Amino acid sequence: MVSMKAVKLEPDLLRDGSGATNNQAVEQVQLQKYTIQSRKQDSEENRSSTTLNTAQSCSSVLEQGQSPVDDTGISSTSTLCPAPLCRQFWKAGNYSDAQGSKVNLQNGKTYLHVHPMFLHSNATSHKWAFGAIAELLDNAIDEIQNGATFVIVDKISNPRDGGSALLIQDDGGGMDPEAIRRCMSFGFSDKKSTGAIGRYGNGFKTSSMRLGADVIVFTRHMEDRNATQSIGLLSYSFLMKMGHDRIIVPMVDYDLNTENDKWEISHRQTNESFKANLTLLLQWSPYSTEAELLKQFDDIGLHGTKVVVYNLWYNDDGNLELDFNTDPQDIRIEGDTRKVESLPAWRTVNEQHISNRFHYSLNAYLSILYLRIPETFSIKLRGQIVMPRNLAEDLKFPEYILYRPHAAGLREGHVITTIGFVKDAPRVSIHGFNIYHKNRLIQPFMPVVSYADSRGRGVVGILEANFIEPTHNKQDFERTSLFQKLEVRLKEMTYEYWDFHCGLIGYQVKKKARPVSTPHDPPAIANSSHANSFMSNQRFPTVDTAQATSFGIKRKEHNNSLHAGSVKKQPRTGEGSVISASSSRGEISLVLEPQTQNEAVVLMEENKKLRAELVEFEIRKEELNLRVIQLTRELEEQDVEYERLMAELTLVDDVKQENQIVNM
Repeated sequence: MVSMKAVKLEPDLLRDGSGATNNQAVEQVQLQKYTIQSRKQDSEENRSSTTLNTAQSCSSVLEQGQSPVDDTGISSTSTLCPAPLCRQFWKAGNYSDAQGSKVNLQNGKTYLHVHPMFLHSNATSHKWAFGAIAELLDNAIDEIQNGATFVIVDKISNPRDGGSALLIQDDGGGMDPEAIRRCMSFGFSDKKSTGAIGRYGNGFKTSSMRLGADVIVFTRHMEDRNATQSIGLLSYSFLMKMGHDRIIVPMVDYDLNTENDKWEISHRQTNESFKANLTLLLQWSPYSTEAELLKQFDDIGLHGTKVVVYNLWYNDDGNLELDFNTDPQDIRIEGDTRKVESLPAWRTVNEQHISNRFHYSLNAYLSILYLRIPETFSIKLRGQIVMPRNLAEDLKFPEYILYRPHAAGLREGHVITTIGFVKDAPRVSIHGFNIYHKNRLIQPFMPVVSYADSRGRGVVGILEANFIEPTHNKQDFERTSLFQKLEVRLKEMTYEYWDFHCGLIGYQVKKKARPVSTPHDPPAIANSSHANSFMSNQRFPTVDTAQATSFGIKRKEHNNSLHAGSVKKQPRTGEGSVISASSSRGEISLVLEPQTQNEAVVLMEENKKLRAELVEFEIRKEELNLRVIQLTRELEEQDVEYERLMAELTLVDDVKQENQIVNM
């Protein structure tokens, strides 16, 4: 059984958490002390050693039984004075080291405990508030496989004090009582799918604590007609103000009684455990009654999860770090609007470009955060659906370059990079690569070259690199040899593209296109499943090796990529023109040289129209295929019905004949 001490409340803090009077707060403490002491007679036989080992290294919850986060001495408090809670995130962890320096060995056990200050130090991995919000959205995106159709990001009001709070809600599968405990613990992850974005089991804690001092989670889950709903609170304010020396996470669980369709206290908790946890929830959450807590499930439906981050952090100027007022349909980062160094006539277009706006506009950032989003799923920001933005469609004179990463003599697969000039070049001087990992943007507009001589200016690329691993905050990649090789290759791509295309946007061409040989037949674009997927999704231009070959495989010191701005027509018997091609060292290369730049633009416009028609044909094809399947099923059903009616008719005829014989 868990042995616990009563939580000691400082007199000046009794009103701080809930607004209750001193007497009411004392009564609550006495209730906790009574319920805790009444449990001392229980044995620890109901707890498996596996559950204990899992729990003791993580956090503590005021309950008994199957919780994987039960702990000895779970509500013990520090003998030091409670630390004041600063509302500025980067100063909220500046407390005396002595507060967490003493670790008591209880009952001879060697379980490790996590001090509450770790919540803050762990959250400092997020340097950027939008990166923390993206981490919470990743959980909703991973729930698409469980039927999620939306995620809501919005501002709500804290009913306790009227302050602003951040809401993130999805209609995914939700979490059962054990799953929410793993979510609140450290290092546990239920995401076994290779396509899942989450991996380390740490994102919820780092992201929520980076955005605010406190977070409360409401989740409802249904499986095999068994419905559960749980509420969990991770409160840095509570832990620091009360001087706790380890993390305590109050939780309550409810089971749906199918007989009367009412929610009842879960069998996983005793009444005493439930009341102790509920007391802390009502004291430190935004909701002061159990009815208010349960009301938060009204808009969740049969399953889903609602996360409310409150006591949001302030910036150094004393304003909320998240700006909800400048744009009522957006969330901005206070004071993060960037001034762009450029010519006065070009300054506005540079400042309004997506490469600049995503730094301070959540709408802009979320529009490019995911490479592919199913049509059945939507991101709703402050009541408005965020329209996904395909960065590849913002490029002019695009090319598709195949890169095959190698490490230790092993091939890591292949990556298709889309590269081109931004549409507003040369007025927009931005450059860099948008690198995705498992559909998630990790590095937006990562620069790989300098602007010393303008070489590479305006060149932007998009690629999905699943062969390298992101850091824990998903804002950078681990600096492995594979990543360093990729950086070198991207730099080469930028220079190669610039050298042969800069004339298309008004710069002086520094290198001439290499001579080409006459091919025997013009190449054809491969009709692959990847290409079909790209056309149907109308998102990132994913192509396979064969298609990339037809577009061009690009290597250093070899002009072996398709240059959209260099088309050379050559007469051929019976045909109007062909595409020139050459090969080098076994790599197929295509070089298209236009007679004029206008001709190249016309060809690209025609290509764009053909692609649009192909998209329409693909969609029509899918609709017709579905219609064929539907009609086939209906025909089969009619055949069955026809056979049944024929059998009845035969039976009726037999009966008539028998009646005739009898009448005779």
